[in-house]
Amino acid sequence: MKKTALKRLTGLLLIITCTTNVVNAQKNINVVTSAVPFLRISPDARSGGMGDAAIATSADPNAVFWNRAKLPFAAAQGGLSLSYTPWFKDLGINDVFLASLGGYYQLDEDQTLSVGFRYFSLGNIQFTDVSGNLLQTFNPKEFGLDVGYSRKLSPKSGLSVALRYINSDLANGTFGTGASATTYKAASAVAGDIAFYHHGLKESGEGFNWGISISNLGSPIKYTNDASQKDYLPANLGIGGAYTHVFDENSKITIAMDMNKLLVPAPPVVSSPLTASDSAALNKYHTQGVSSSWFNSFSGPNQLKLIDISTGIEFWYQNQFAFRAGYFYENPDNGNRKYFTLGAGLKYNTFALDFSYLIPSGNGITRLPLSNTVRFTLGVDFGNGSGTDDSKSPSVE
Repeated sequence: MKKTALKRLTGLLLIITCTTNVVNAQKNINVVTSAVPFLRISPDARSGGMGDAAIATSADPNAVFWNRAKLPFAAAQGGLSLSYTPWFKDLGINDVFLASLGGYYQLDEDQTLSVGFRYFSLGNIQFTDVSGNLLQTFNPKEFGLDVGYSRKLSPKSGLSVALRYINSDLANGTFGTGASATTYKAASAVAGDIAFYHHGLKESGEGFNWGISISNLGSPIKYTNDASQKDYLPANLGIGGAYTHVFDENSKITIAMDMNKLLVPAPPVVSSPLTASDSAALNKYHTQGVSSSWFNSFSGPNQLKLIDISTGIEFWYQNQFAFRAGYFYENPDNGNRKYFTLGAGLKYNTFALDFSYLIPSGNGITRLPLSNTVRFTLGVDFGNGSGTDDSKSPSVE
């Protein structure tokens, strides 16, 4: 396998280990991973500049990726956002990227329809045999397409549901011979989200918002012809809050914090080679019911440590310029990701341009592979909405 292929596959491994919960094996706790971890990557520049905090921030088109229940409260009747993130630039890889598209439209003062699309590409990989002979070129890629419905429950609270189709094509072909041969194929699954949002904004636009988002609830996904080998989707429970202080009619500041818990159970700790009891434990793990797996994600040693914390701050000046900063924290037993983010935004009439930057951290083997990550988002709003939650203005219409 060529060096470029190795680096891309290393990147894929880093996606799995850097976007899912990892626990310390030395404490006799197994690694918690999931399939399609790209669904947990922050796709837009606004949240990316605020340490990935977005569950309770004011509504914009990117709410389709965080909390759709905010959308009936958006000040614009509709909106679209297009985001692009060159991924793993710190590894010297130039054609791996995440792209996303989000949009919504308020049907009336209470109901909103929305759509979201995420596409992740690992670029082209040239495979070779042990002698260095060229075999085939393959482009691992994944995407998620979802539609959602949001409705106000009251003038200050809303609820949303969404349905998502997921396709993951990471490998293709048969490897091995005879009875030990394994056939890999593109995998697909269907998942759902449910979210709640409550805003406590005063007439001035000042106040506290909070929300709850449960995402990616679905059946396990299968990549091979072995029916027993299934991987759990990255079901997630997120709780967030955001407080906005208004300085005057042209400027405001928002402080936000999210907490996220992966609803995936830890696999059993097994020995090598596998014993009969190990095999039985693994079979029980893979065949447990989906709803049971969500509840079992709270059981076991140190499971309550598997909570990511995102904090962020956003300042709007003259209703046109936004400045953002954030910090993401993960427990050392849970992957140990820690990083600062910066971001900025510019709004002109109905158009907005945002970008964010993940500040490099660590040195040598401890250097975060996501360092130097840059996200770009172009957004547009249209029409006057029925809501009062405006991410681009400090006042309430």
